[in-house]
Amino acid sequence: MKTVSVGLVLCLNIGVDPPDIVKTSPCARMECWVDPIAVPPQKALELIGKQLQAQYERWQPKARLDFKTCLDPTVEDVKKLCMSLRRSATEERVLFHYNGHGVPRPTSNGEIWVFNKNYTQYIPLSVYDLQTWMGSPSIYIFDCSAAGQIVNSFNQFAAQREREAERSLAHGNPPPAHPHKECILLAACAANEILPMNPEFPADVFTACLTTPIK
Repeated sequence: MKTVSVGLVLCLNIGVDPPDIVKTSPCARMECWVDPIAVPPQKALELIGKQLQAQYERWQPKARLDFKTCLDPTVEDVKKLCMSLRRSATEERVLFHYNGHGVPRPTSNGEIWVFNKNYTQYIPLSVYDLQTWMGSPSIYIFDCSAAGQIVNSFNQFAAQREREAERSLAHGNPPPAHPHKECILLAACAANEILPMNPEFPADVFTACLTTPIK
């Protein structure tokens, strides 16, 4: 099995700190080795998206991976991205990378955050829905504070799907698909932790360790 499709979802909202994180001063700010305050916010966002794709491409230079990027997206944007990646990957693995440095921490109800169309509100996106859109096999990378909460919610929803499948079989119906099967989850920190803010390191130190470990 190989990874053939990659979805990069960056929720940075450069210049606006999420309301539930009090940052130190000075604070880590490099994203994909790009200083987001060195250029205008929209330009910085685009540069970071391109750089993250380049960091992944270095690991499989001969592979023709299907990359799709969502920059400060809405729920509908993420849905379209995931479903498109799954269609093109068919039975192969899809990678979903989520950078949530510009949005609140994941909720105990199993939600991560994106934006509305005007960037005036944070909008919750259910991990249950994300499982459904992504299907299986998949690998998820969650680079945000309290990332372990997403893993906990993912596993709870997976168990819920198992119970639904058992009930379906008991009633003589074909079991539903298992979008949580054959999934790998990598999280930047535990459910009760926030990301490190030491300015000597990049803000996305977890992503940096995964994609540019030599640096």
